[in-house]
Amino acid sequence: MNTPKTHKLSRRRFGLLALSLPFWAPAQGATLMSDLLADAGAPRFPDELWVLVDDHEARLSIFRGNRLVDRFSPVSLGRGGAKPQRVRGDRATPLGEFHVSRFNYGSKYHIFVGLDYPTPTHARMALDSGVYSQRDYDDYFTYYRRYGSPPQDTALGGYIGIHGVGVADPEIHRRFHWTDGCVAVTDRQIEALSSMIDIGTRVVIR
Repeated sequence: MNTPKTHKLSRRRFGLLALSLPFWAPAQGATLMSDLLADAGAPRFPDELWVLVDDHEARLSIFRGNRLVDRFSPVSLGRGGAKPQRVRGDRATPLGEFHVSRFNYGSKYHIFVGLDYPTPTHARMALDSGVYSQRDYDDYFTYYRRYGSPPQDTALGGYIGIHGVGVADPEIHRRFHWTDGCVAVTDRQIEALSSMIDIGTRVVIR
């Protein structure tokens, strides 16, 4: 029996990514996220391969630096819309800057490209808004440092990524936002995307 191929980000590398983010920033809620997104929509270095998901345009763009490599449209997001502050069960797609953390080639949605949600920025926003208590916030970072990935079972939910249609209805995909918070593309598109990106690839959802 073949085991689904799943790649994960190493604990050390994931931890370094987490601790490099501005989770200590004193800004509040929407200001923190708007400042982050204003800075995130540009390449970090001239040859960076990165992904931009645009909520308003319902499209996913792959860039090499500032050069457009490929574009998929329309894409489907969460049934609850796209929000800076997602909470478990609201079926919203979280806005923010993420990194690819794993690949699951045995997903029911054909291929699942996992993202490192909730990020330290989302945890800070949750603390500022009262979604997280101080203990929740501290536990988030304890877990992150121990396992090299963010916890998936807090009030912020988890298991966010980019995936194909798989067992879902292609016609619904063409017409509606239908996911529980992920970004969905067609099976052919997720195959193309997963062949171009890697663990640590930056993904911006705005």
